[in-house]
Amino acid sequence: MSKEDWQADLREVEAIVGGRHSNAFAFLGLHEVNGQWVLRAFVPHAETLTAFLLDGTELGHLIPRHPAGFFEGKVAVGKRQPIRYRARNAGGEWDIYDPYSFGPVLGPVDDYYIGEGSHLRLFDKLGAHEMEFEGIHGTHFAVWAPNAQRVSVVGSFNEWDGRRHPMRNRFETGIWEVFIPVLGTGTLYKYEIVGPDGVIQPLKADPFARQSELRPRTASVVPDPTPFTWTDAQYLQDRATRDWRRTPMSIYEVHLGSWRRRPDGGFLSYDQLAEQLVPYAADMGYTHIELMPITEHPYDPSWGYQPTGLYAPTARFGDPAGFARFVNAAHEAGLGVILDWVPAHFPTDAHGLARFDGTALYEHEDPRQGYHPDWNTAIYNFGRKEVVSFLVNNALYWLETFHLDGLRVDAVASMLYLDYSRQHGQWVPNKFGGNQNLEAVDFIRRVNSEAYRLHPGTFMIAEESTSWPGVSHPAHTGGLGFGFKWNMGFMNDTLRFMSREPVHRKYHHNDMTFGMVYAFSENFVLPLSHDEVVHGKGSLVEKMPGDDWQQFANLRAYLAFMWGHPGKKLLFMGQEFAQREEWAEGKSLDWYLLDAGMHEGMRRLVADLNAAYRQLPALHARDCEPDGFEWVIGNDHANSVFAWLRKAPDSDPILIVSNFTPIPRSGYKIPMPIAGRWTERINTDAGWYSGSNTGNQGAVTAYAMEGQHWPAEAELFLPALSTLFLKYEPE
Repeated sequence: MSKEDWQADLREVEAIVGGRHSNAFAFLGLHEVNGQWVLRAFVPHAETLTAFLLDGTELGHLIPRHPAGFFEGKVAVGKRQPIRYRARNAGGEWDIYDPYSFGPVLGPVDDYYIGEGSHLRLFDKLGAHEMEFEGIHGTHFAVWAPNAQRVSVVGSFNEWDGRRHPMRNRFETGIWEVFIPVLGTGTLYKYEIVGPDGVIQPLKADPFARQSELRPRTASVVPDPTPFTWTDAQYLQDRATRDWRRTPMSIYEVHLGSWRRRPDGGFLSYDQLAEQLVPYAADMGYTHIELMPITEHPYDPSWGYQPTGLYAPTARFGDPAGFARFVNAAHEAGLGVILDWVPAHFPTDAHGLARFDGTALYEHEDPRQGYHPDWNTAIYNFGRKEVVSFLVNNALYWLETFHLDGLRVDAVASMLYLDYSRQHGQWVPNKFGGNQNLEAVDFIRRVNSEAYRLHPGTFMIAEESTSWPGVSHPAHTGGLGFGFKWNMGFMNDTLRFMSREPVHRKYHHNDMTFGMVYAFSENFVLPLSHDEVVHGKGSLVEKMPGDDWQQFANLRAYLAFMWGHPGKKLLFMGQEFAQREEWAEGKSLDWYLLDAGMHEGMRRLVADLNAAYRQLPALHARDCEPDGFEWVIGNDHANSVFAWLRKAPDSDPILIVSNFTPIPRSGYKIPMPIAGRWTERINTDAGWYSGSNTGNQGAVTAYAMEGQHWPAEAELFLPALSTLFLKYEPE
């Protein structure tokens, strides 16, 4: 063979050296040319390059073809196999393995399911995975960028030089992959992408990165592949048998960055939160902790709702194993963990998903579909099967990898409606001319169906603020397939009532009763969330009218009203002890307030409400069914008194009575379902809660009545601004 027969075309050499080659795997590494094996390598800084097999057999020196570090040469091998080089220059010598002498890691089965959009283990295939491959330890990288001319892995290991590790294009799926030997845990990396127009994009973080740098740095991190050792098998086994609609669910909503801070103002770690937050929430009697998004995000004041790393627990509090330890500790304490999940939109930070491969890949090109005016973010294109796969896999990843108990899906209404927050002419109708986002509906049904199918005992909660029908009805019956829906109407109506001076409340009585008109149309969670205590809205106690004592009495009566009302409960951190200032994400809650009796009294009340809610089946076993509720007094507008029964099969009934005026009412007659003794299980005016300590001395007696609609009647003392829970005690 003549020299020209096997040596590379100089134009291709220049393309490699210039970073313009679109198919490096077809050129670099081992290739058979006219029956002769040829080895080509690009090793910047090398002056000489010697090739070896893995067993140490020397294949000889390669010929330098370009001063930037391109070498090639004929070698005596019988087949494709991994190659090691020894490079030298005036400064010394170093060994490297040739990434282009390794075969692909992904296979045709992956291609098939990825192409079909049905792959449910993409998080095992895409992103960075440390592994042993063809006898060598290293890391496999894979990323979807179908319109790119070139994609390279860059990091400090190659001087962030995109010419050094261009990836293999799997043309049928648009996935690019490369196995880079030796790289492992802790390696920082990004992707350098050349768009279809030949322009190099800003360096991109890995969409499937399972670990990220601490902000403001934005590189992805190769995670430790060591499997986590879970000790929650019994918890998961018990969880799988639960019907959460008929099980107590009292949720403590937490922003990990501001629940509590270190003395120096720094964040607590996941391990410190496991030591402090978990026992606190368990002691308070909550069943679940709901975390505002801990997916990686660059901007603290976004509270995590503008994530750039959907697969990475934020580095603010530690590494992924630390987060796993937090969840494990919660499960060992009997607490579930719910994660706020944001599949509706994403920020347009340069290192994120926006125009990922130089095109509108994850988002819509048309800003009427792809731009969110409320949050200055991009909207996912739910019509692309690859985007849907990315999001469905993400939900399953959190449920599987971190044993999470549920996902609370943020901003569902913004996904369902094409005209959400848009004026006429600013949105594109669906194929039927309507404003429903049919592709988003299909996505929501799919992610919910897969979550319930693959992870029994977990649940999905919708933050959905409109009257879309069937949000928490099964997908196969035409619903959206969520398990629960936040009841924003209950929150808005009741907070509006409570914020009024008591003298005016009789004119707005229906604000407290209207919720029962639709209470069982969905499986509801009653939320007093972070959204109600920010942006000038004040804290819950600040919303209440009257002097300091009345504000606390109002809030105690209101929380007990909510705990007695049908529906699961959610309370944002700090409100359990009546935080006075509205929430600010940049500092700790005001824990010193617990030294004051009124605040400690509020904390005791919430703990006792949780205990009653969990221990008394009548308060939870029919939370989502109409036969668990019955009005006793719903129309006493003049006195702002409400009374109702909570019931469950094979359980003693509970009577809840609220008096929302500052006037104590003595001898107030209330119809009763059963004659006999009824004990005061909760009295929000008790001295234990820093109330005025009036009530019914622990119990009342209901006397049988003839010829009345109700079989019995009792005379109660209703303390000012109070709620009572009375439990029937059989003889």
